[in-house]
Amino acid sequence: MKNLSIKEWSEDDRPREKLLLKGIQSLSDAELLAILIGSGNREMSAVELCKHILSKAENNLNLLAKNSVNELMQTKGIGEAKAISILAALEIGKRRDALETTNQKKISSSKDIFLIMNPIFRDLPYEEFWVIYLNRSNKIIEKIKLSQGGLSGTVVDVRLILKKAIENLASSIILSHNHPSGNRNPSSEDTRLTLKLKEACTHFDISILDHIIVSDNHYFSFADENIL
Repeated sequence: MKNLSIKEWSEDDRPREKLLLKGIQSLSDAELLAILIGSGNREMSAVELCKHILSKAENNLNLLAKNSVNELMQTKGIGEAKAISILAALEIGKRRDALETTNQKKISSSKDIFLIMNPIFRDLPYEEFWVIYLNRSNKIIEKIKLSQGGLSGTVVDVRLILKKAIENLASSIILSHNHPSGNRNPSSEDTRLTLKLKEACTHFDISILDHIIVSDNHYFSFADENIL
C-alpha cells in the first residue's frame, strides 16, 4: 500500500497547518522534527521518518542530540543538510536552557551551579573545563570555557584562570567540568588540581567556592563533600 505524502493528509494532520490551527504545543516531537527536515523518503513521509529517527534514540531528544551528523545520515532520507538542521535545532534548545539558568540572581548552592552547567555539558562526548567568575554577592560576572579535551581529560592552565579572575575583579570562582564516561567521582588529578588552585587563589584574596563534576544529569560537588 502506497504511503500518503504529507500534502495528501488531512489539513489538520499536516505539521505546519496543525501548528497554525492548534498551536505549537499540539505538535509531537516527530511532527516538530518533520517541519525541520521538510520531506521524507520514498517509503516514509517526513513525520514517519522522524518517528523512525526518534525510535532509534529511544524517543529521547537528549539521546538524539548525542548523535553526530554522520550518525544521523545513516538513516535513509536524511542527508547532510537535514542532519545539520536537526542538530542545530537541538543545540538552540540547549542554549536556551543554559541562558535561562545563567540569568538567575546569584549562586547559593551546588545545585544552582549544576543547573547552569548541565545544559552545556549534557550532550558532549568529550571533556570541557569551565570557570565561573563571581562578584562579592555571588552573582555571575562571566563564565568561560577554559579548555576542551578528549574522552578522559583536558588540560587546565592555572595561570589563565587567575589572570581572568583578576581582569574580572572576581571575588570568587567556581570550577566545573564534565565526565563523559558517566562516572561523576573525581579522579586523583581532579582533586590535585582543585587543591592547587585553592592554594594559588589565596595569594590574590580569591575564593574557590566549589568544583562541580557533571555526568549524565548528575553531579559531584567538592564543597558538599567537604574537600575544599
